[in-house]
Amino acid sequence: DPAGFLGGDMGIVQIATDSDGRVYTGAQLNSYRRRQIRLRAKLQAKKTESARRLLAKRSRRESRHAANVNHVISKSIVAEAERTSRGVAVEKLTGIRARVRLRKPQRAALHSWSFAQLGRFLTYKARRAGIPLIQVDPRYTSQTCSRCGHRDRRNRPDQATFCCRSCGVVAHADVNAAVNIAARGVDGWGAVNRPHVA
Repeated sequence: DPAGFLGGDMGIVQIATDSDGRVYTGAQLNSYRRRQIRLRAKLQAKKTESARRLLAKRSRRESRHAANVNHVISKSIVAEAERTSRGVAVEKLTGIRARVRLRKPQRAALHSWSFAQLGRFLTYKARRAGIPLIQVDPRYTSQTCSRCGHRDRRNRPDQATFCCRSCGVVAHADVNAAVNIAARGVDGWGAVNRPHVA
């Protein structure tokens, strides 16, 4: 059995944050995505044949870039879990676009990122490394205190900060969510592997 789980929280401002506090993307990637969105809008406005060709070429380049970033993130998460004899717990990535409420500028970033691909990369790399990967229900992981379990929408005063209104713990919001996901991974693994009582 694994010695616990490394939780992974997927997001928009940061593509992934793990329960050990590692953030796997940052401002550089987000600025790249914003630049691509601006360039796409300019080309789409031209409506010429050459603009359409450039759009297709740029789209392929973006896909390669996203695949490379997803490869690096998934490799790093799985390597850390393997090094520490843990499994990997991630949120169910299906329906992430429907779940997340965002301001308009962030919506384009959400829809341009391949979360399903990141999930596939994590799955096959974990399988290849021989470590368990479990997908958990992510509901309320961002509103629940990973220390005392108190759940309240007001625990998230802003995007980056978690501040528990019960025990007072202050944490990075994505790290707090990832710790909750790791705990759900432990619970889920226990439920799957619990011997059935006759």
